[in-house]
Amino acid sequence: MRKAALHNLGCKVNSYETEAMQQLLEAAGYEIVPFTEGADVYIVNTCSVTNIADRKSRQMLHRAKKMNPKAVVVAAGCYVQASGEELKKDEAVDLIIGNNKKTELVTIIEDYFANSGETQEETVIDIGQTQEYENLSIERIEDHTRAFIKVQDGCNQFCSYCIIPYTRGRVRSRELKEVVTEVKRLAAAGYEEVVLTGIHLSSYGVDFPEGKKLTLLDLILAIHETEGLKRIRLGSLEPRIVTEEFAQALAELPKICPHFHMSLQSGCNATLKRMNRRYTAEEYLECCGRLRRAFDNPAITTDVIVGFPGETEEEFEATKEYLKQVNFYEMHVFKYSKRAGTKAADMKEQIPEPVKSVRSNVLLKMEREMSLEYRQSFLGKETEVLLEEPWEWEGKKYMIGHTKEYVKAVVPYEEGLKGAMVSGVFTEMINDEVGLLK
Repeated sequence: MRKAALHNLGCKVNSYETEAMQQLLEAAGYEIVPFTEGADVYIVNTCSVTNIADRKSRQMLHRAKKMNPKAVVVAAGCYVQASGEELKKDEAVDLIIGNNKKTELVTIIEDYFANSGETQEETVIDIGQTQEYENLSIERIEDHTRAFIKVQDGCNQFCSYCIIPYTRGRVRSRELKEVVTEVKRLAAAGYEEVVLTGIHLSSYGVDFPEGKKLTLLDLILAIHETEGLKRIRLGSLEPRIVTEEFAQALAELPKICPHFHMSLQSGCNATLKRMNRRYTAEEYLECCGRLRRAFDNPAITTDVIVGFPGETEEEFEATKEYLKQVNFYEMHVFKYSKRAGTKAADMKEQIPEPVKSVRSNVLLKMEREMSLEYRQSFLGKETEVLLEEPWEWEGKKYMIGHTKEYVKAVVPYEEGLKGAMVSGVFTEMINDEVGLLK
């Protein structure tokens, strides 16, 4: 029996695909082992969202070959699509498998062994031309109490800083009945929460033929009927999908988690325009208002880029004041990183790293204050928590999990609580990030 080890880099979509590839290998008789010495095959599902992600992908591929020079090292995913020519020259890599070819992983590996692995092999398509959704599926999620479900791939937005449309291709949606079947299977296996993920989740269904087009809301409504399922959490949303009708429809569904991640990137309209974000700060703020009118104290989280090319002190100040106005639960703050192959990489007025660091630190401090304020708003309130794993703090043992709003909470440790849904009053903050449920 051959031994295979997998390592995932990047987003939740990549995580889902890595789980699916592992289960394909298991079904073919491979023994799955940790990503350490001793594997016969190493699969690295790569990321290419930034130059740093590229570097990490290369490092993991080289690490695999160093651990076992005789092993077959497989580079899969987005870095392959972005830098396939570079990988062809890399002696640490034996097999190159691009996106939309991961379903063929086992066949490609077996063919390589059958041919004695004398030369590097490449399986990469022109991802920008395909209209086919790659049908990967899963039976379980390793070591998790919630299940991530990939429902969509690709992006048509072409933000000026982003390489993803070039590595993932155009929007391709998974058939509704296939998503529902997978959700039912996972719910029957005991998963009470699913998270819908995609490269551009809001575009679900737009690529279906005329007369058969669906929306993300159609998919959510279908999944909501699943027996045994208690929570539906949404991945990152495009602000424009949050119409009054969309927000009100979600509010009528008891299984929906009122936790909405909408990438902002900047609170300044001039910066948003250079980013090609296709909405204004005012439109984004109205979307937040719709969610807050529809739900009681929803968690709204976001991404913000500082130091985008041309960002002046005045533009940064505008973003800072805007973020205070929105008052997010959490913000993921990123310093702009030049990504070769994107329009922003060639823009003039690139911002020096020290300036980016100062701006990042300002927003991170603001984020900590806003996040604590939101968590404290739960004090004294009844809430429900999905318990996930043991957790220790100051010598005491707890079980930790998340509310529907994705706020961390704990209960005193007991055996058998993993995966349990418990209710109680959010009584006190154990630290700045975790509340105690009684």
